[in-house]
Amino acid sequence: MTRTILDLHVLQTVPPSNLNRDDTGTPKTAMYGGVRRARVSSQAWKRATRRAFHELLDPYELGVRTKRVADLLAEHIHDRDETLTAAERWALAAHTITTATGSKIETPKRKANGGDEAVAPESKYLMFLSAQQVAALGELALEGRDDIETFFKDKDNKARAKQIANARHSVDIALFGRMVADGADINVDAAAQVAHAISVHRVDNESDYYTAVDDRKDRETDDLGAGMIGTVEFNSATLYRYAALDVDLLRRNLGKGLRDREAPATPVRRAVEAFVEGFVCSLPTGKVNTFGNHTLPDLVIAKLRTARPVSFVSAFEAPCRTDPEKGGYVRDACDRLARYIPDIEETYGIADDEHTWIMRTGPNTDPLAKLGDKISLPTLVTTVGEQVAARQD
Repeated sequence: MTRTILDLHVLQTVPPSNLNRDDTGTPKTAMYGGVRRARVSSQAWKRATRRAFHELLDPYELGVRTKRVADLLAEHIHDRDETLTAAERWALAAHTITTATGSKIETPKRKANGGDEAVAPESKYLMFLSAQQVAALGELALEGRDDIETFFKDKDNKARAKQIANARHSVDIALFGRMVADGADINVDAAAQVAHAISVHRVDNESDYYTAVDDRKDRETDDLGAGMIGTVEFNSATLYRYAALDVDLLRRNLGKGLRDREAPATPVRRAVEAFVEGFVCSLPTGKVNTFGNHTLPDLVIAKLRTARPVSFVSAFEAPCRTDPEKGGYVRDACDRLARYIPDIEETYGIADDEHTWIMRTGPNTDPLAKLGDKISLPTLVTTVGEQVAARQD
């Protein structure tokens, strides 16, 4: 069966930075090809991509992931009926969410046994609901406001709650999936797969010793020592980033679309275009105020396939080395991709199985000129969207 798979390959150089740190504050790393590489976790870049969606999509097309889902639903209830007390709104919301998802909604333990301030109940784990699901569940809760427990004893009302929680998924839910531990029947398989970004070369973490001066110290009477001292670890790297998007699964996840009366391909195209731009341009914000590492990719290769995703990370299994004359790692990385991509695709008979688009900057990316025409980001986003939409007919 012919499939529609979008592969995104990105080379991005970041200066001294700490994009994604572990529990000790150290930049994450991984062993690959026998050497230590810089690493940025897939979770970190998916989070950055989701945040980018807020600039690219209407809030109506997005979801919210939170333990405070009862408070979220209660806000919608309050917008429709201001006569209900906070406790009444939370009770309606808790019963409705439990019925829809199977998840227990309870008062947090930190507040359950102390304090006079009323606190909204929470779920035990993060709950991911689309804006449309929240709105529809809020309307359902209001229908049963007189006696919510009796309301949901009705099988039809209970089925409606579950159906609402499993329909009209937002773009971010459709892309990155949803797991509900107590309601596996409403889980959503992620259409997008994001690899851990790793450096194409060996990396050693470094440590910055810093001091902070107390502005109120009297240099004549006080000691001259710093008001604060500390260290922060960092590294710099040229990263290979990769993501694969199953467009067919994305279409199934989105269902009939986020808006009524729109063509079936429209929500899919909009989601794909947002994913391309969001993934390419996003950047995790770890220690960004300290390092100001606001770079954009040197290279983006987009491929639309009909079989299965293919990562090019193996091109960097042997770590890249710097050029004594030109310096840096981008040139060597591009040389390797220019050799590896045709080789792997010809070997596996997939050389003619895709559309290829290349967005690149600077002379170090010239080795890839033979693989496709150079285009801009707006053209890349629009062209990929057009091709995806054409395949939905």
